[in-house]
Amino acid sequence: MENSGKEPLHINGQQLDKNLLSFWQWCRFNILSNALRGILAEYIVSIDIGCEQQIREEWDSYDLITPDGIKVEVKSSGYIQSWEQKALSKISFGIQPTRVWESSNTYSKEAKRQSDVYVFCVLTHKDKETVDPLNLAQWDFYVLATRVLDEKVGEQKSIVLSPLLKLEPTKCKYGEIGNSINSQVL
Repeated sequence: MENSGKEPLHINGQQLDKNLLSFWQWCRFNILSNALRGILAEYIVSIDIGCEQQIREEWDSYDLITPDGIKVEVKSSGYIQSWEQKALSKISFGIQPTRVWESSNTYSKEAKRQSDVYVFCVLTHKDKETVDPLNLAQWDFYVLATRVLDEKVGEQKSIVLSPLLKLEPTKCKYGEIGNSINSQVL
């Protein structure tokens, strides 16, 4: 079901003065929060690789699929959080193998990483007063083929930035993610 945001709340057709956009604004106001920053990162990557027209499926086995059919897992982290901090956060990403929810309403027997490639998105800005997740210049992206994770870290559940960098992902900025994905996978 696609929505524009203009759909009104109503009681049996009698429109109220609020609409779906007002709900979105109410529940999704803080894009610095971990959960929403992650969804924003998925959206940023989807725009860069040309698949933003695909509607996000919250429980899919991977996050995006490129026009070339490459399955992409998007992970996000940042130094600045929405809550009060005594120190900058450590950059960390979940990379655990998962089981797929199958049409038989059961999980697959095999746990594995479901995508062809990972895009690790880091909101790099370190000043809470000026951090702006909508400023794409404040993000760095690291692209790594899933096979490298499988070979080098096995079933490891998370990875921090310094060990990730030792795996030699392609570092890029917005506008370069699609080419980086292709260079990692093709």
